[in-house]
Amino acid sequence: MVGDKPAQFGFDRPGVSTPRRDPLPEVEEAAPTLAETDELDLRDGEVPERVERTLSDLDEELVGLAAVKRRVREIGALLLVDRARQQFGLASSRPTLHMSFTGGPGTGKTTVAQRMAQMLHALGYLRTPKVHTVTRDDLVGQFIGHTAPKTKEAIARAAGGILFIDEAYYLFRPENERDYGQEVIEILLTEMESERDSLVVIFAGYEDRMETFFSANPGLSSRVPHHIAFEDYSHEELVRIADLMVASENFRFDTDGRAAFSEYLDLRMQQPRFSNARSVRNAIERCRLRQAKRLVELHHPLTRDDLVTLTAADVHGSSLFTAEPGRPDVEERG
Repeated sequence: MVGDKPAQFGFDRPGVSTPRRDPLPEVEEAAPTLAETDELDLRDGEVPERVERTLSDLDEELVGLAAVKRRVREIGALLLVDRARQQFGLASSRPTLHMSFTGGPGTGKTTVAQRMAQMLHALGYLRTPKVHTVTRDDLVGQFIGHTAPKTKEAIARAAGGILFIDEAYYLFRPENERDYGQEVIEILLTEMESERDSLVVIFAGYEDRMETFFSANPGLSSRVPHHIAFEDYSHEELVRIADLMVASENFRFDTDGRAAFSEYLDLRMQQPRFSNARSVRNAIERCRLRQAKRLVELHHPLTRDDLVTLTAADVHGSSLFTAEPGRPDVEERG
């Protein structure tokens, strides 16, 4: 079922968290309950059901992203098998779960991080299903002695859950020898190892910049075994996302309106700073503004159908249709 959360359909948003630093209980490691000759169905029980429900929610929330969803399922399967091994008394090291999400804005990275937190919590690898999102400004101080407290506070807020570092490559500025971002990286290196049982760190950003970031910090790269790439959405997928978004807000495109929005996307995708589902959401908000103005100016009673329908006129009112070819950022201004 389609909800109305802004993080859905690939529209990223920060997570919400509260400051805590309690130790995370270990994943179930009680004495083995199964004998060597016993059998175990990985699908039975509350934990597998919660994991599958979380994965199903992810399938419903996000259009496309088949490779991303497949990788998330692989991680879930790995941890379910690891849990089963424990029940047979098969000792193994706790999996390292730090990750890298690469891709453009509006491709669903934050939504997947939230579902990942829910899955890891269901399996007992996280104490809480929260995601605490930060950027460079939340971690790097402006003077000597300011960076370490800021970084450790962010880690404390994320403890027991996921620390999601957006545009992580901005922590590394080799052109500035006095930049405090390197101090953040050094603290993260220590915490990712010493607190691996109570914290998962996800680094996110554009693919090419993240490759440079990890290449320049091999110690960091060695602590991140899971790299997940988020592809830009196709035109067809963006139209589907638009349909889901308008439906979630109790609107709909009429036939001409949907065709006009498809045409709009053809133009917008060629403009600078296109942000996938995020740009789709912004465009729909502007369509609603134009619809409201159109309805007010009708000066006659309205039907329910009037109130829920977005027409071609509501789409074509965008300045993108009258702009000079190649003019940058025109739609972002109107």
